[in-house]
Amino acid sequence: MEEESGAGGDAVEEGPSIVELLQNADAEAGQAAFRPCAACHTPEEGGPNRVGPNLWGIVNRPVASHEGFSYSAGMREFSQGGTVSWDYEHLGEFLKSPRNYVSGTSMAFAGIRNPQQEANLIAYLRTLSNDPAPLPEAPAEDASAPADEGDDAAAPAEDSG
Repeated sequence: MEEESGAGGDAVEEGPSIVELLQNADAEAGQAAFRPCAACHTPEEGGPNRVGPNLWGIVNRPVASHEGFSYSAGMREFSQGGTVSWDYEHLGEFLKSPRNYVSGTSMAFAGIRNPQQEANLIAYLRTLSNDPAPLPEAPAEDASAPADEGDDAAAPAEDSG
């Protein structure tokens, strides 16, 4: 079973991870889910900052790094000097509950409660790039089975049986 630690440190069992949900996410549905975000953010390349920063190239961009935007102290602290990036996991957790995930953020958005809607939105955000970030690899179906990375090519042709 998967455990995730929330801000309070309590282990919580959850459904599929964002990585799993992204495997079948619908970027078109995510574009529709972006509509409320457009009140504060622009999605287009070179778009202006509004109340929030422009989101072009957000996936894997260092947190609190968009030029010309004045980030909250909480967001700057969360960025750890630019060493933390908006990878899929950080985006997923932030979009669930921005103020719980980044203490002191100015983002007034309450969060997304529907995990598939969240994955669809992140799939759309991924398209906001000239070179979209690769999707994360889905976790192995059977965690006890060894990875089969090139086992035919790399493994000797002997039977240890």
